[in-house]
Amino acid sequence: MGSVSILRSRRRFAGERHATLGVERELRGCDPLRQRKYLRNFFEAFSRYDCAVEAAHLESELRAADIILIGDYHALPAAQHFAAQVVSKLAENNDVTLGLEAVFARDQVWLDAWQAGKLSSADLRQRVRFDACWGYDWQPWAALLELCRQSGVRVWGLDCPPRSDLRAIAARDRHAAAKIAEIRQQQPQAKVVALMGESHCAPPHLPHELKRERPADKIVTLLQNVDALYWQSAADGALPPAVRVAPDFFCVFNATPLEKYESYRLCVERWRQERPSPPDLRPSFMNLLDALLHFLRIEKYCSHNTTQPRFLVDLLPEICARPTVAALSLALERSGLSRELAQQTANRAQTHGSLYLPAYNTIAALRFEIARAAEDVARFLHRACRGAVHAAFSEIPIEDGFYGAAVEQALAYFGSRILYPTRAAVREQDLYALYAADPEDLQRETHIAHRDFMRTVDFLILHKDYEAHARRYYQLPHLLAEGLGWSDARRAYLMEKLGNMLGNELYDAYLEGALSKRFIRGLFFRKLESPGAARELYFLIAARAAPRCRRRLN
Repeated sequence: MGSVSILRSRRRFAGERHATLGVERELRGCDPLRQRKYLRNFFEAFSRYDCAVEAAHLESELRAADIILIGDYHALPAAQHFAAQVVSKLAENNDVTLGLEAVFARDQVWLDAWQAGKLSSADLRQRVRFDACWGYDWQPWAALLELCRQSGVRVWGLDCPPRSDLRAIAARDRHAAAKIAEIRQQQPQAKVVALMGESHCAPPHLPHELKRERPADKIVTLLQNVDALYWQSAADGALPPAVRVAPDFFCVFNATPLEKYESYRLCVERWRQERPSPPDLRPSFMNLLDALLHFLRIEKYCSHNTTQPRFLVDLLPEICARPTVAALSLALERSGLSRELAQQTANRAQTHGSLYLPAYNTIAALRFEIARAAEDVARFLHRACRGAVHAAFSEIPIEDGFYGAAVEQALAYFGSRILYPTRAAVREQDLYALYAADPEDLQRETHIAHRDFMRTVDFLILHKDYEAHARRYYQLPHLLAEGLGWSDARRAYLMEKLGNMLGNELYDAYLEGALSKRFIRGLFFRKLESPGAARELYFLIAARAAPRCRRRLN
């Protein structure tokens, strides 16, 4: 009797299997990464199951768990609907929180704003760049999020970039494990349900990292519709509600392999037919940042906070890029800037191409100009290394503000020369040519009256001499004391010029071998907030990076 049942089952699924193989072969041609070891680990780990289990047994396992990993097939809406059912069922009698691979951890602020009712679903979709960064159908994810909001389940972003580089996927597993561990620490009474791509759920991947982070927690992994397990179940007879692959590893069936692959094929077809969109500038900025991180030997996935920023990948700046000044101004206003500040920023971006806004950790961009873009990512990195990303404006002494801005500009300029060596140098001797420049041209470029501008040049030349021979001065020269207190356009010009010259000297000293990469790396981590710290660091750099001829004179 059993053999007849098995024969009937095989005949029943034969047509489906043939259709599945056809679409699977088509999709394999679009997926050259299938044979990578990371994905092989998944296929090998879940090739057979131990036994079928009843729904009640699976539910009891989930209720006993501290952390539940649900394997997600991103293109299949049934996978997200099932996750919603699990969350809804658990939330009836338990405190539950949900983590999503679909949202970057750095976008947590937007998730929180949406859950608080401060953002619409359309705004959330735009703010987390769902279509650009995730790309799958929004509706099942929107339904899952709405269920969580109605049930009082807090939602967390778990992922970090880059998603397109399989070489970084192990780092993404470590990052997700650390974020889940943080959630458990913040909400120790809550069960954490994490919806992650199915390949992350192989035992050597995210489950292994979670065991390292939370050895005492019970971790249950719940897969969905794994092909090999589906076909084994089909061969054994009717599909059970769930199967056990190994202790704490289960698989449920809510869709057939054919449904899975057809849903993915339709996604691929939709991606192919989408209208071309304006170029995405984010990869260009992130490529510059990655190069600067490599130069300074800073690991963006580092989980400790000693000589590295902790999970720098979660602090990456938002890239707000639009093709026109009006569109950029509107986008910035929607991001929380006042209308006046948004317009000013967009106008400045028109001049420079892009502009980093430290208080919002955002790069506003109209176009990609490599020298300015390199400055922007160096500014961000300097802020991140010293823990000042999103730092609110605070009243500081005038001199501290002046030298703090000059040091920031120096490191930004230095970073731009590292990434773009052909950028024109800014040297002290160039200042003397300004005395002979056309007054009208100078006023048009700097918005400083000619007489005031000449006094500004005097300040710069005197300041460079003071840097080199401070001990020869009985006291701070009157012009320097006066200039440090200027609050108009002259102040911004002075800070930028001094910063550029100092950054250029730092770059030249590095090329000469007078300064080590380790010393320069340390500059990015120096705090500037305490009184006098910025001035002290400015003159330290000036002394260490002074041109050779000046060092010999001293």
